Amino acid sequence: MKPSVALGGDLKVRAMVGIGLIVLAVAGISIGGMIFSLFVGACGLLMLSEWAGMHRISRRWSVLGLLVVATPVVLLPAYITVPEQRLFHAWGLLAGAGLLLSVAARRPALFAGILYAGLPSVALVWLRSQPFGVEWVLWTLIIVWATDIFAYFAGRLIGGRRLSPRISPNKTWAGLVGGILAASIIGALVAIWFGLPEWCAAVGGGLALLAQIGDLFESWLKRRAGVKDSGRLLPGHGGAMDRLDGVVPVAVVVALAVALTGAWA
Repeated sequence: MKPSVALGGDLKVRAMVGIGLIVLAVAGISIGGMIFSLFVGACGLLMLSEWAGMHRISRRWSVLGLLVVATPVVLLPAYITVPEQRLFHAWGLLAGAGLLLSVAARRPALFAGILYAGLPSVALVWLRSQPFGVEWVLWTLIIVWATDIFAYFAGRLIGGRRLSPRISPNKTWAGLVGGILAASIIGALVAIWFGLPEWCAAVGGGLALLAQIGDLFESWLKRRAGVKDSGRLLPGHGGAMDRLDGVVPVAVVVALAVALTGAWA
């Protein structure tokens, strides 16, 4: 779901794959229901699979972890009538089952991976099931996309001091500021256009910062694992985690904010 822009001979392939991902995401959001749940669930399963590979978690425990992630995501629209309870119950089911499984496997990294892949997956499915669900999910993803695209261009055009050379040497402070400014403006305009609550117009910059933190965290994981990309699923893009690292924290925070403020009502 995360667009990628790059210079080099594979630009055409990267652009085509990126556009295809956006089209798939928008189509899934528009259709909603079980189709969207399956789409999001597949993304979550791919992320957990890549996480398990980076942390050398055995196939047996990885498969069980995949089941833990898939169950609340796919079944979420079908149970519990009170919207905020549906979100928190699904998160609780995910965390409880994930904790039990990681204790049985004696692998704390498995629990972390289940949360990493499962929490945002549940959040997106829950957001889509609310009134204005299409608008909520699109607004969330547009903020992440705006952050990524404008951070790239600002970093390339302005350059300057590196943000975190040891973790991600290509990221700059200029890119961070450019991404935050773009997400603040675009997020506000889209929120107003969609008729979302007033606070949505003011939080784009903060969510952009979260997206960048998610990106840096995933880069740190890859550094620890000694890999360049989380996977090879997407030509020119890497793996699912590479494309969704910014969505992970943003989706969780947006869903939590919507549930706690009653904006779903």
